[in-house]
Amino acid sequence: MYDGVKAMIAREKELAGPVAPAKDVQAGSHLKKPEDLTGFPVFPEGTKSLVCKNLTRDVWNKYHDKKDAMGFPFKHAILSGCQNVDSGIGVYAGSHDSYKTFEDMFNPIIE
Repeated sequence: MYDGVKAMIAREKELAGPVAPAKDVQAGSHLKKPEDLTGFPVFPEGTKSLVCKNLTRDVWNKYHDKKDAMGFPFKHAILSGCQNVDSGIGVYAGSHDSYKTFEDMFNPIIE
């Protein structure tokens, strides 16, 4: 029985095919809530905000689903900068713990 269930699960995964990676999301005012950031934000040419400068794919992959100790999500921390591509900063801490939890975004700004 165990082997049969295991084989069925394996076959279902084969039939489902590979999981498509999340698509990039164009930054801009159309983003209304953190949930709209369904993939890596891509900024228009010439964007000079600190969120654009410091938000690499590695940083996105590390934090995109994380929250700080107070429950403040990373996507909310970067939402303003993703909405307002003319913003100078664009990344905001939701609590004191955000600076530690999302350090890759804040350390370059603080230094």
